Amino acid sequence: MRLALAAAAVVVAATLADDLLQPSRLSHARSPIGLAGAGALAAALLVLVPRARSRAMSLFGGIAAGGAVATLVAGVAWRGVPNPLVRGGVAFNLADLAIGAGDALLIGAALLYAWRNRGRLSEAV
Repeated sequence: MRLALAAAAVVVAATLADDLLQPSRLSHARSPIGLAGAGALAAALLVLVPRARSRAMSLFGGIAAGGAVATLVAGVAWRGVPNPLVRGGVAFNLADLAIGAGDALLIGAALLYAWRNRGRLSEAV
């Protein structure tokens, strides 16, 4: 769980620093329900993923959770999540990248973990 929390803290700090250092006129509002969902997602990732006892899954789950927490904090602090990064017609921030990359890597790590432990998949829980 410590690895997941550390990864989440790094993502939150990096996102908020980036949002502060690169002021942006581009932002998007998040509803209170959306912000609560981000908090619930982060909590679920930080509590449940480390139970698999996979360091890779804990790291990647922490990265995704950090992105969700950063979205929650930025949404509350700025009353709209700033989007200082622009590529083509899409504006986003580091939290968005952390959520996307963390989720993709977490799914890959979970599939690899399941493959390596496929003999145990039929055990009762």
